[in-house]
Amino acid sequence: QVQLIESGGGLVQAGGSLRLSCAASGRTFSSYTMGWFRQAPGKEREFVAAIGRSGVNTYCADPVKGRFTMSRDNAKNTVYLRMDSLRPEDTAVYYCAADPKISSYYTRAYDYWGQGTQVTVSS
Repeated sequence: QVQLIESGGGLVQAGGSLRLSCAASGRTFSSYTMGWFRQAPGKEREFVAAIGRSGVNTYCADPVKGRFTMSRDNAKNTVYLRMDSLRPEDTAVYYCAADPKISSYYTRAYDYWGQGTQVTVSS
């Protein structure tokens, strides 16, 4: 069982930056692929970014490529999502997800999910 707690959300002006964190419980954090997803009001939850177990391989969805960066610190059981050049369309609840064996990292098939953190970008 893995528990995920997101933090770092808030209100920011367009063009600004935020860094989200996701702290995980358990001693096997380094064996999990981690993902970030987001859900805007009235829309489906969508893939944002993912990172492999070692942190070497990262993947970003096209709408955030070049603006968002995902990283992890296995010693701290934490993943991060650095968000730069934020736009109003980035407004959503952002969720952290974990899975020990997922291959399709861009799908919602992760075993574990956090409660989410709200990001609001004003124009």
